Amino acid sequence: MSGSSPALITAGRRRTAALVTATVVLALLALGLTAYGTRAYSVVTESSATYAEWAWAPVALILAVQTTLYLLERPYRATSDQQEVLDGRHVAVLMPVFNEDDGYLRSALRSLLAQSRLPDSVHIVDDGSECAHRATRRWWCRVARDAGIATSWQRTANAGKRHAQVRAASRCPEADIFVTIDSDAHLAPDALHEVLQPLADPRNQVVAGVVAAHNNRNGFLSRMTDLWYVTTQLVDRSALSPLGGVMVASGSLAAYRAELLRDHLHSYLGERFFGRPVAFSDDSMLTLYGLMRGRVVQQPTAIVFSAMPETVSHHLRQYLRWMRGSTIRALWRIRYLPPTHPAYLAQLLRWFQQLTCTALLIWLTLLHLHTDTHPPTSLFLVPLVIVSGQTLRYLTLTRSDQKLRSQLATWALTPLALLWSWTVLRPVRWYGLLTCMRTGWGTRADGAEVVLPIQSADGLQAPKRTGTAVPTGG
Repeated sequence: MSGSSPALITAGRRRTAALVTATVVLALLALGLTAYGTRAYSVVTESSATYAEWAWAPVALILAVQTTLYLLERPYRATSDQQEVLDGRHVAVLMPVFNEDDGYLRSALRSLLAQSRLPDSVHIVDDGSECAHRATRRWWCRVARDAGIATSWQRTANAGKRHAQVRAASRCPEADIFVTIDSDAHLAPDALHEVLQPLADPRNQVVAGVVAAHNNRNGFLSRMTDLWYVTTQLVDRSALSPLGGVMVASGSLAAYRAELLRDHLHSYLGERFFGRPVAFSDDSMLTLYGLMRGRVVQQPTAIVFSAMPETVSHHLRQYLRWMRGSTIRALWRIRYLPPTHPAYLAQLLRWFQQLTCTALLIWLTLLHLHTDTHPPTSLFLVPLVIVSGQTLRYLTLTRSDQKLRSQLATWALTPLALLWSWTVLRPVRWYGLLTCMRTGWGTRADGAEVVLPIQSADGLQAPKRTGTAVPTGG
């Protein structure tokens, strides 16, 4: 291993009146441009705009409600009494490993040692990787012991991520809370403390962290993915969080009440779709269990940095897997959640929004072909204005390894990100829907696809915990 050891990345929030005002102004501008454009086009073509206006009205209402909800989202804060209870809970971190780059794996483990609230135990299962990570295993077992963190590291034959998680969970029957993290997940120093806060409320079953790209400046693609991914979480999930209806708690950082996994082991390991075993979408399945039992929320101050694809091939294969999983999970929500559940209603609204926007696009295209007139420019500006307002949310996340001017440069990619979404990702989404019965994983089959060069971490010093150190297990 060569290169310099990566520094710990800290994160925070930037909430300014200017950002909030700009978001609201752009949302209102989008509504106004749509109304003006639809009416202007009907005048030019001498056609009725009634159907388009009626279709757009509920979409506009959804946009207005969504904008209001995500702007009102606030981090959960436990009271002193609640914090005392949380401090007494056994928090076990579950980390499956499969063909992970050793640099990213060490970065993830190093960030666990730097937590302001150390985990009580960490359980790692290497699911048959090509690389055994022997040096990293020796280093980790030593520094975890010095920090007073009980740990286990198992190497098994490849059986999939869900089996690795369950095997890890079986090593800590005393755990009250499971925190899942991916093997490339670099946690901000307060991430574990923050992701536990909402569990002080007994109604909350699952807590989602916010995932940003660790390698967000390693090329145009990773920068654009970071913009899109952070925005999606701070818009869609932030809007659903106050309602307790977050539909996916990403596996990079999520906290679960331990009984949620223990009570659903059979269905979690045995999920099938039209008779085919489902290997992916493990995080959304655990989230569904939480939605069936109570509330699922997002803690916007629990930040984790994950490795994003740096090649188009990796990016498209990952997105295709997500879309296949999203299709299956959407059907499961409609089947298993009550019609009054916020996530059930959100799923219906998402389908309606997608179908309505597609129908309006087709309607405008057919009218253009029939009348040989061009739609007003204002209609083409509407998606850009809406998305530009939403991507301003990206600027509310601060990180120690990126200055504001770099974030602004990323935000300026919004038009290209929108174009990429419409011309590349949208067809992949429809292809994922049509091929959702292909339930294999699709990435890392031939080894790590993203690499982080670092020096040997053997010299790292672990923080000391008061009390007797717990011996490590194998």
